Amino acid sequence: MVRGKIQMKRIENATSRQVTFSKRRNGLLKKAYELYVLCDAEVAVIIFSHKGKLYEFSSSDNMQNTIERYRQYKKDVQSNIPENERYTQQLRLEAENMAKKIEFLEVAKRRMLGQNLGSCSIDELQEVESQLERSLRNIRARKGYLFKEQILQLKAKERYMQEENTKLSAKPAERGGGDRTVPRVAGKPLFLAGRPLDME
Repeated sequence: MVRGKIQMKRIENATSRQVTFSKRRNGLLKKAYELYVLCDAEVAVIIFSHKGKLYEFSSSDNMQNTIERYRQYKKDVQSNIPENERYTQQLRLEAENMAKKIEFLEVAKRRMLGQNLGSCSIDELQEVESQLERSLRNIRARKGYLFKEQILQLKAKERYMQEENTKLSAKPAERGGGDRTVPRVAGKPLFLAGRPLDME
């Protein structure tokens, strides 16, 4: 039976991912040892698992010696590269990283829209489904919040209109309470010092 080609992407299933990590780690360390023995090469391999556990192999007695040799080599090489060339390399690397991020986001966007799902595994489809459910919960929560805010605003407006209506209703009564009968003589109002004379 022909073995299917393994897609180079993150394994979503945690158990399968751990099994694959253990197998490939051991294979990598074995290859490093063989390269050291067969070719008399100085080899150093450092591996950190996703949980932070360290695995390493060094053909020398001290891993630090190989690391320092590597650092010195990189320093010497960098010192021989003109400043503008280093800057160009940095820009190129940043552009490549940005392109990868854009591609990843585009793929995620298409999957969220239900496009290009034919190549997705069950784990990937479950992840897309979980993301959609989270988005739907957030939308509902936001919608509920806005409804509550709108209700509170309408209630506040209603209270304000009731208070204004009460004030307007009270003003005619106040004006009516201050109205007094002006005394008249021979059918004409009687005033004293510019004011109506109270005959009571």
